[in-house]
Amino acid sequence: MSKKSLLQTLNSKDGTDFARALRVQSTDAERLVWTKLRARQIEGLKFRRQVPMGRYIVDFLCEDKKLIVELDGGQYGEATEYDEARTRWLNEKGYFVVRFWNNDVMNNIDGVLQSLTLTLCFASSVPLSQGRGNLEQRRFIVPSPLGEG
Repeated sequence: MSKKSLLQTLNSKDGTDFARALRVQSTDAERLVWTKLRARQIEGLKFRRQVPMGRYIVDFLCEDKKLIVELDGGQYGEATEYDEARTRWLNEKGYFVVRFWNNDVMNNIDGVLQSLTLTLCFASSVPLSQGRGNLEQRRFIVPSPLGEG
């Protein structure tokens, strides 16, 4: 994508063009998760990917459960002010945000899906006013394969 077309995409009115570009240029981890979420494969729930929400674009959204799934590629323990502000804004809009590391997705997709399935049950049963807004609660430790570690 050229610089000019990227700038035009970033400046689109509702973020739809930029979200479309992100879908085309998704990471290996995003593509893998999408193969598991699409077509209502998890608990029969519909997920969308690269969805514009306000000034942000979320990786995956389940509107029925008000759940957002974000994949992060950085090092463990790395949380930026941007991520924190974004998560606060999404929480204020009534969404529960969960984050998984790209390397967990690539090395243990079954553990990620198990954690996500449990989260879907949790997300629908605990209102935001009872602690759903705490950033530490949203970074999930993915169970290791075969009960190792």
